[in-house]
Amino acid sequence: MTSPAVHEWHQNNYLISTDNAKLDVVAIHQYLTRSTWAQGIDLQTVSTSMQNSLNFGIYHQQSQVGFARLVTDYATFAYLCDVYVLEEHQGEGLGRALMACIHDHPIFNKLRRIMLFTTTAPWLYEKFGYEPVNRPNYAWTITRPDIYSREKDQG
Repeated sequence: MTSPAVHEWHQNNYLISTDNAKLDVVAIHQYLTRSTWAQGIDLQTVSTSMQNSLNFGIYHQQSQVGFARLVTDYATFAYLCDVYVLEEHQGEGLGRALMACIHDHPIFNKLRRIMLFTTTAPWLYEKFGYEPVNRPNYAWTITRPDIYSREKDQG
């Protein structure tokens, strides 16, 4: 599969882009390793996960200040994850702008199902049509929240 075309949007003094060449893997790793969902994740895992995703970076004066990615087959399904805006840039409407750009992307509009697992900012996702899946025996998962710390303990 070839990479989809680069798409870019502007929000005030910020750029939101799907250009993988602009991504700052180290900055993304630094945020994710302190996040609630990927605490302790190693740099190689972050890099590999980004290689296999449709990535959206937020930039301010050439610095990465936010990120999200869609793990997708580019045809029917995507898993939205690793969504963040650095604390010092929150309150600028960037979370909403990032979600709008994701929803505006041509790939997104083809997808039959988009999944999101989160414990933060449900109000943001609800505004974009996401609903909790609280039906018995409907959504199933294997969850390993401590996988990155376990790997370090065993290594």
